[in-house]
Amino acid sequence: MNTIHVDVVSAEESIFSGEARFVALPGEVGELGIYPRHTPLISRIKAGSVRIEKADGSEEFIFVAGGLLEVQPNCVTVLSDTAIRGKDLDEEKANAAKLAAEEAMKNAKTDIDLARATSELAVMAAQIAALRKYRQKK
Repeated sequence: MNTIHVDVVSAEESIFSGEARFVALPGEVGELGIYPRHTPLISRIKAGSVRIEKADGSEEFIFVAGGLLEVQPNCVTVLSDTAIRGKDLDEEKANAAKLAAEEAMKNAKTDIDLARATSELAVMAAQIAALRKYRQKK
């Protein structure tokens, strides 16, 4: 069976390391699908879901808040400041953070404050979407 080694790493810990048949993730300009022996590639990734079809046929979902992707023919590495396993996503926390970001946008006094709040809102919206996608697959 053809597999590719996948590592998903956050700033705090290794979130996933193992063999996979396929990896799908949100590239900066669109969804990327990676199979074994893929052409080497480096790309930025957007906030969203990383879906890993493991060698045994099961799936692993991981939310990433953006980051970098490196693909080699036998290895995929996803580096993200924030990465959360699908089973660990907390909808209540994500909704509270989304509301806080919306409030920060309303109260922004500078362009930097507005940009920071807008970015946080986009990440929280992506996290909520990832959580819903994860729940649909379960």
